[in-house]
This record gives sequence, structure tokens and C-alpha cells, in this order.
Amino acid sequence: MNRQIKSPQVFLIDHENNKLGLTDTYDALQLAESVELDLVVVSQGADAPVAKILNYGKLQYQQKKRQSQSARPTVKEVRLRPNIGVSDYQLSIDKAVQWLTKGDSVKFLIRLRGREHQYRDRAAEMLDRIANDLSQVGKIQTLDKRALVIQVIPA
Repeated sequence: MNRQIKSPQVFLIDHENNKLGLTDTYDALQLAESVELDLVVVSQGADAPVAKILNYGKLQYQQKKRQSQSARPTVKEVRLRPNIGVSDYQLSIDKAVQWLTKGDSVKFLIRLRGREHQYRDRAAEMLDRIANDLSQVGKIQTLDKRALVIQVIPA
């Protein structure tokens, strides 16, 4: 970057993405300073490095943002009731399969209301059914039958 560039000449790309060709490093620095930007080596070439005139702080910010965005695993959440219809259940399973193949993990929550608490065994059976249906595309990370939660990660 700027004065740290050791090469006597660089292939220069200006701030408007115009290729200016092989240029002396000193002249490239003067041009960068005239538009109040930085001269940054983008890649090391065999003959001369490729340098670009740009805002270095903005470049660092974008790289950091891109890196944190790609490294963040996402957890998708699906809330179900124990007396869900067959087609609605199948729709949520299909959506979970899409998410798992994309690389996201899926968390299923079964909510009980009122008298549904008397039939906790039906909700536990539903958790087992979810585990069986998703066993082909993912593996179970957590299965908590007491809290009625199952988390599946991509296989």
C-alpha cells in the first residue's frame, strides 16, 4: 500500500476502473494522492504487481463484512403444534430439507397450549417422526423431548 510498494513499476488501474498500463510507482502514487485515495497492490504479477487506486479503509470494511457474512452459520426455526395437518407437516419438512441442503441448520419447536399438555406423548412421537424424515439430509445435534425441541445440522 502507498509507499510500502517496493516494485519500480506497476500495472495501474485508476479509481474509475480504467487500465492505465505499466506505470512508474512514483507517478502512480502522485496520481493517487491527487485524488486523495490510496495506491493498493491487488495482486502480484510476474513482471510487475497490479495496483489499484482506491479507498483502503473502505476495502478493509467490505472484506471484513464479507468474511463475517460467510462465516456466520444460520439457524432456521420452525414452530409446530402437535395436531398439525399432514400437508402442513410435509411443507415444513420440505422447507427444512431445502435449508439443510443449502448449509443452514434447522431447529424445530413443538408448542403445546392448554389441554394439549395432556398429550405430550404425541408431541414426542412427532419429534421422532421429524428425526426420521430428516435423517437422509441431516444429522441430529440435539433432541430434547422434555422441552420438545430438535435441532438438525447438515450431514
